Amino acid sequence: MGIMNVLAELHMEPDLKLNLKFEIEVLCKTLSIDLSDCRPTMFLKDVSRISDIEPQLSPGSKLPHPLPDLTPQPGDQAAMMTAGTPTVPTTARGTTPTTTPNLPPRPQFSYDDVNTANMATIGNLCTINDQIALFQANPQLKQLVKIAVEKSLQELLPPVVERTIKISLVTCEQIIKKDFALDPDESRMRAAAHHMVRHMISGLALITSREPVLVNISNNLKSAFLSTLRIDANFQGATPQQKEMIEQAAQQVAQDNTELACVFIQKTAIEKAIPDIDKRLATEFELRKHARTEGRRYCDPVVLTYQAERMPEQIRLKVGGATPSQLSVYEEFARNIPGFLPAGDPSFPPGAVPAKPQPTYSDESFQLFERIIREIEQHVQQLQIMFPASNPQINQLHSLLEALTMLRNSREQVTVVNLIQKAVEGLLEHLQGLSADQELTLRFKECNLTVLRALQEMRAFGFGGSWTNKQVTRCMIEANEQHKYTIEAVDCLIRSQLVNMPQYDMYLAQLMENGMNYMAVTLAMQVVQRFCVDDKASATESDFTNTIEALTTISTRTRQSPEGLSNLLENLRPNTDFGLERALGGPTTMMQTGILQAREIDDPPGLHDKAELLLRDWVNMYHSPQAGRDSTKAFTAFVQSMHQQGILKTDDLITRFFRLCTEMCVDLCYRALIDQTQNPAIVRTKCFYTLDAFVRLIALLIKHSGDTTNTITKINLLNKVLGIVAGVLLQDHAVRNTEFQQLPYHRIFIMLFIELNAPDHVLENINYQVLTAFCNTFHVLRPAKAPGFAYAWLELISHRVFIGRMLALTPQQKGWGMYAQLLIDLFKFLSPFLRNAELTKPTQMLYKGTLRVLLVLLHDFPEFLCDYHYAFCDVIPPNCIQMRNLILSAFPRNMRLPDPFTPNLKVDMLADIAHAPRILTNFANMIQPPQFKKDLDSYLKTRSPVTFLSDLRSYLQVKNSNEPGMRYNIPLMNALVLYVGTQAIAFINSKGQTPSMSTIAHSAHMDIFQNLGVDLDTEGRYLFLTAIANQLRYPNSHTHYFSCTLLYLFVEANIEAIQEQITRVLLERLIVNRPHPWGLLITFIELIKNPQFKFWNHEFVHCAPEIEKLFESVARSCMQPKSGGTGNTQNLRETDTTELH
Repeated sequence: MGIMNVLAELHMEPDLKLNLKFEIEVLCKTLSIDLSDCRPTMFLKDVSRISDIEPQLSPGSKLPHPLPDLTPQPGDQAAMMTAGTPTVPTTARGTTPTTTPNLPPRPQFSYDDVNTANMATIGNLCTINDQIALFQANPQLKQLVKIAVEKSLQELLPPVVERTIKISLVTCEQIIKKDFALDPDESRMRAAAHHMVRHMISGLALITSREPVLVNISNNLKSAFLSTLRIDANFQGATPQQKEMIEQAAQQVAQDNTELACVFIQKTAIEKAIPDIDKRLATEFELRKHARTEGRRYCDPVVLTYQAERMPEQIRLKVGGATPSQLSVYEEFARNIPGFLPAGDPSFPPGAVPAKPQPTYSDESFQLFERIIREIEQHVQQLQIMFPASNPQINQLHSLLEALTMLRNSREQVTVVNLIQKAVEGLLEHLQGLSADQELTLRFKECNLTVLRALQEMRAFGFGGSWTNKQVTRCMIEANEQHKYTIEAVDCLIRSQLVNMPQYDMYLAQLMENGMNYMAVTLAMQVVQRFCVDDKASATESDFTNTIEALTTISTRTRQSPEGLSNLLENLRPNTDFGLERALGGPTTMMQTGILQAREIDDPPGLHDKAELLLRDWVNMYHSPQAGRDSTKAFTAFVQSMHQQGILKTDDLITRFFRLCTEMCVDLCYRALIDQTQNPAIVRTKCFYTLDAFVRLIALLIKHSGDTTNTITKINLLNKVLGIVAGVLLQDHAVRNTEFQQLPYHRIFIMLFIELNAPDHVLENINYQVLTAFCNTFHVLRPAKAPGFAYAWLELISHRVFIGRMLALTPQQKGWGMYAQLLIDLFKFLSPFLRNAELTKPTQMLYKGTLRVLLVLLHDFPEFLCDYHYAFCDVIPPNCIQMRNLILSAFPRNMRLPDPFTPNLKVDMLADIAHAPRILTNFANMIQPPQFKKDLDSYLKTRSPVTFLSDLRSYLQVKNSNEPGMRYNIPLMNALVLYVGTQAIAFINSKGQTPSMSTIAHSAHMDIFQNLGVDLDTEGRYLFLTAIANQLRYPNSHTHYFSCTLLYLFVEANIEAIQEQITRVLLERLIVNRPHPWGLLITFIELIKNPQFKFWNHEFVHCAPEIEKLFESVARSCMQPKSGGTGNTQNLRETDTTELH
């Protein structure tokens, strides 16, 4: 009767479902019991009784007082979970072995604690009880625990996962389709499906796998113990005590680690089932998306009719989505996953240490999303006033708001992924065929990008920028076929730094299918044109290595390449002439592969331990006295160890070995640098102890890989290793952010470079390829990509050994182009700070370091600066006067520079004035678009088309740019000025004349210059005159022509504003510290001394007393130089830091 009394109590519950009450009444009737005769108990409402019942599938709700049966007793010992060491003091988790527990214990792990991507990580979480007698007698047996657990998982995973998924997916699919039949939001449907699948599969996997896991681990452990102790499987030869110890240890360890193995199986099944349920519901999702694009609300009329006619009001589905009470069921699924700790539950079992809590909201993150929601709501309200509510872009913003609100109230990673997917798909779908209204498009784009940028910030969820970028890229790759080719969306995502470039580059190259996918080829061409030719601020050629290689292959192997592809590849060539290789399938590909593989963490079981052991052995061998000359003896022994461990079996294992060793060396340095108590010199020595040994190992492996004559193997290995180190650096930089340390990477790179440039006949054969590999690596790690590495990067490229090898010792100046590209990378990084004069202390240090490098180059390698002056000045902001002067002051060492202050100096009579300088930049190809270049050549020859001069300004202006300093295309302006100038010199020379004030006049070339001087506004004219002044260098035909041009424009100017700007461009370059370019001095001296120009009669010279004094001071300095001044060639090379005036 006790059970019937409890049922009577249940029958009296006011909210009990009618069918349950009916079942109780039927039972009473069957047993001939009158329900009124039963005495209702109070068992169901007695909290003390509930606390004594062990929860079966999920933890019970929190109670107002601690659970008495879970309080650890003094003196108890059990296994305590840690992430680092497998053997630790233990807690009260089952010290008494039993055969099979009746109920699962309280969960120990949160959902995010378990990493199913790498089974090896499960071994680090295994629990080992130190009190087990077998381990006390044989400590070496502890290492078998990890192997036994992993083996059991490998045996049980496939059948359990397959069975649970097969049963659960069908049920979940039907229930989700029923509950969300009238819900128009696929993201809500998807999230609910994921919650239910996760809950259901986890529970089923827990129930079906727990006992087999326990038995399997126990049997595997028993076999391993017997084998190691060399005891027969039937215990023959073993004492009864040994038999008991082995069985007890196997049972105890199996019981302690069963829960760990179970949660691994549960999460593996879940992660395999999530994509499957998405596939099953894909049609449902597409129907809802299609309805939204058509501007209507999704509704299934058949379901709606059925619900209206047959379902009672209380449970009837409504159009517009599930109610909060219905959704609460799925939210409960999300919170309580069987076998795992509840989401957000701060309580943990006694003695357990949580590895990593699920991401939670801080107040700052909550406020951030509140602000974003308010901003989007304001945009939507304003847009609804101007546009109809059925507008697809406005509908998408509504959907984005719903997903954002759900994310604000949820902690699930799947909700974050859904939000990212909604934003990316919205951009891909609705930026295709831009809206006629620009304001709508701009607001729509900004709302979606604002959400994605917020998720990039670490404070939002703890996932960070790298994780968000990978998710955004995944959504772009998996997008609908008709939307993934939307260039406007791809453009804005890349410019917003939201795309994982290596991943997208690889995908884009594969998508083209060797030219068979025409839409993909068109997209690739548009992307490369925008980011590798038109604007390199957001990405460069190195970000699209695979795409460019694929386009090059298509161009050479197809009979009829797509229109414009040849021109595009031709435009890319000037940027690759500097020597940074992009060889098809060559060393650069190996480097890119190394960078990508540096981000992989799914290593084979036990590889990490092997690598750690080998690295430790090598460091000891390297520093031992028996290592031999150049560590050759130690290396021979170490290679044998690598063979024994199987590291040299495949290229993949070798790659993983290098990656793991790099990470270990870096981690060691981080741990050493954290210790602030030791002397910094001691800390550095400790770091270098391991780093130098690792570098020597790399150098020896490269040197001895392949045959002595087989250089390809050596170069490929070097590029792979450099790519791995670079990839680890970039990953470390992205994760640690401001905590990033440059020291280990700087040491690896510089020591490896020195090692590989040591005098050795084997290494000398690959010297140029070694230089190329390091330059490519430094280009990949340029400050724009890794700002935290900028100081070390500058120190690397300015190291005396590196500069010497690149600019002096490499024959035929083959290293010059590569080194020029590295300097361009540096100038590009500094440009935004210098242009806006934002010189914080860190930027000032980098700027001063750059000036010092230029001073070294000016003194030791002036010809290098002469040859690449155009490329350097093209990327240096116009306001960086002194930096530009350092470059333009260079002149060849075999030239004796005439004294610019010599009275009546006849410039046109100098021997060198007729020789053209060498410029190693293809500036003619920078004149784009091709039609503009064609019209320019036509005008220079025939002065047609007649509209060319009037259209010239529009070609030079940047469309839709009102930002000061960015309204003109400066590279195009520089290319145009130099191209017209060189054509003018060739034209004058063809007539047997030399440039002078008379011969340069009345020509098509001068018409262009005069038109630019008059037609451009103040900003454009300043950039035009700066481009001319950039050619005033040492005595050569360019200096002579452009000096005459500047003076001609001054004397022929019809407004004084032009003359004032010419004076300003010259003067601002003279009033800064020395050195000053020779051509600049002779031009200014001629301007102020020659009465033809009437310089001192102009009003701007006398506009203010301080201006007049400045001109007089500069004039005195120019016309009366100090003794031993710049007339001497050697003095011109010195960088006098005193003010000229």
